[in-house]
Amino acid sequence: MNEVDEQLVARIRPLMKRKKGYSEKKMFGGLCFFIAGNMTVGPWKGSLIVRLAKEDHAENQRLPHATPMDITGKVMQGWVKVEPEGIESDEQLKSWIDRAVKFARTLPAK
Repeated sequence: MNEVDEQLVARIRPLMKRKKGYSEKKMFGGLCFFIAGNMTVGPWKGSLIVRLAKEDHAENQRLPHATPMDITGKVMQGWVKVEPEGIESDEQLKSWIDRAVKFARTLPAK
């Protein structure tokens, strides 16, 4: 994990730790955060990856600072990558995390 991602983890963790069903796990060479066993958010090369509803994928891609999540050469439906400018403030970061947690709570626990 690079230094930028470690700094982002340090900002994400306190916001996620307060959530019921919180856990974290090393994945993709970094750290991912889960709610009830469902991957919810994580750092990715200075950006934040956020899991949202697949059926809202096109709409979510139009949100400010959101770009397609593509780590394998194929866009991951239901995910957005939030550019660093979109998570500069704690309020911005919390807003994205809250949106992802709200969605994760609609999924069956794993």
